[in-house]
Amino acid sequence: MTVFAVACGGTTPAPTAGVFQGAVPDLRGRQVMVFPVQIQGGPIDDASLEIDFALRTKTSAVGWIFSDELDAIVARSPAVDTAVRGLPVRVFLGAEVERIGDPLYGQLRRMGALTGSDVALIPVALRPGVDGVDGASTVEIVATLLNVRTGRVIWFGVVAGRPGSVTDFGTVASAVEELAETLLWYLQ
Repeated sequence: MTVFAVACGGTTPAPTAGVFQGAVPDLRGRQVMVFPVQIQGGPIDDASLEIDFALRTKTSAVGWIFSDELDAIVARSPAVDTAVRGLPVRVFLGAEVERIGDPLYGQLRRMGALTGSDVALIPVALRPGVDGVDGASTVEIVATLLNVRTGRVIWFGVVAGRPGSVTDFGTVASAVEELAETLLWYLQ
């Protein structure tokens, strides 16, 4: 995979809540592929269905293409080398990525051609956040919006929900809500 990263020597620390790169565009009228969470961290349940639900209920002005639809498209096109899960996205956890390369770029480009979409939302990771002073943690969602035609990162960010037990559905749901509000800022 070719990665264009910006760094000033040494290792880049893992991004934490509140780290953002780029700006979320107005997605109204666009077809956006929504991939499932790619990397699960710790005891947190998968939040992919909650992300789908939050985006679906916030607006119908975006042509969301959710993971179940992406799975069906891949099943109907077995000769096309692409995937919905297990995408090579770990690089987003250790480098500031401006543009993706192969194999991720090729997979997303082919999926975009199959769906008629030029934007992909990839929840890269779902993980426990920093412990608070009272011992409560947050749930963080690391996510990116990519232009699948150019491979450029449109937006990258880490959002966190309210403090609580990372195994509590409400704590996970608060992180999902924060992601949805960040992506759909123009509806507020």
